[in-house]
Amino acid sequence: MTISALTLITLGLLFIIGFAADSIGRYTPIPRVSVLMVAGFFIGPSGFDLLPVSTQSWMPVVSDMALVMIGFMLGSSLKYESLKLSGMLVLWVTVFVVGITALMVGGGMWLAGIPLPLALLCGGIAPATAPAATVDVVHEVDAKGRFTESLLKIIAIDDALGLIIFSLMLAAAQMMSLGGGSMDTLMMGGKDIGLAVLIGILLGGPMSYLTGYLKSGEHTLLEALGMVCLCGGVAMWLDVSFLLAAMTMGAVVVNFAKYEDCSFHSIKGIEWPVIVLFFLFAGVNIELEHITSNQKLIVLYIVLRIVSRFIGSIIGSRVGGESSVFGKWMGMALMPQAGVALGMALTAAHRVESFREIISIIAATTIFFEIVGPICTRFALKKVGNISLKKKKRATGGGCTY
Repeated sequence: MTISALTLITLGLLFIIGFAADSIGRYTPIPRVSVLMVAGFFIGPSGFDLLPVSTQSWMPVVSDMALVMIGFMLGSSLKYESLKLSGMLVLWVTVFVVGITALMVGGGMWLAGIPLPLALLCGGIAPATAPAATVDVVHEVDAKGRFTESLLKIIAIDDALGLIIFSLMLAAAQMMSLGGGSMDTLMMGGKDIGLAVLIGILLGGPMSYLTGYLKSGEHTLLEALGMVCLCGGVAMWLDVSFLLAAMTMGAVVVNFAKYEDCSFHSIKGIEWPVIVLFFLFAGVNIELEHITSNQKLIVLYIVLRIVSRFIGSIIGSRVGGESSVFGKWMGMALMPQAGVALGMALTAAHRVESFREIISIIAATTIFFEIVGPICTRFALKKVGNISLKKKKRATGGGCTY
């Protein structure tokens, strides 16, 4: 059998697995992302090793393309008008949740004896959330009100802030593993963030112009996909964060393009098949020995992330003028974690070979948070509705506070 035939058969079977995972996720409480990762594990080297050797040559390309698309779609949430209307509450909660999560997870692991470079990577990845899973739950329970609006705005911007923190922590971890000093770390982190943002701005400008003058349809799809791939390729060539570059480009397009929705709808239309392969390959990259040898680290990551979400949300809510009850349930609602975290782990593994174990660690914790997280979000939304209803009844006889 030729390599081309084998590749097409492999792709066909992988997409069928993706269809099955999508169906399971649609009709059961198990998230489809978790099904995909588990399926990837079983067909990978640590499972039944069913994938042909030729898959190894194009697997990284597909994974990188998925990450660039994820970054670009994240940028669509950074529209200036929406951010301006978010208010100080959303800003304070986001800053404290992201900052405290990074500090508690990274610092807690280091104090527990985890090597500092690995602790920094975990601290940089921990703030990431799963916007898609959270939005799905909000739609499922038909949640309304101030709490829900604040939650949606927080998840829209916390990944952007978290990505900047991750870039700094990844630079620090790289320098430590390569024996660099603090000034080298600072310069590398600044270069990573500065160049990535510059690439996004320089490519986002022409893309905004083209989006304004092309009609929705095939031409818009080609333009959008071409610019997204170009952005990711240039960022990789210059060895800077392609996730951050793509997110910046998305932010430029959503703020300056005349018909910005066209580009994002075009990418969204082809995103899912690539995302299917991304999560399958994330499962393929899970190495069982890394999970069994890092059980303490995985449990510690989960516990520290849960605790830090509550602490950050409560402090942020209090500073922003809300009650601790608001913050407590917000912390629970912010538990889901999925694709962005895995993307960060894969980025770290691509940068330094010795960081490969982070993929298995984050894959294991992602499965936990992708199963437990949406349940927590659903519970928080229902609980806040009940609490606010009781408060309002005592005050005015009906309605919702949040």
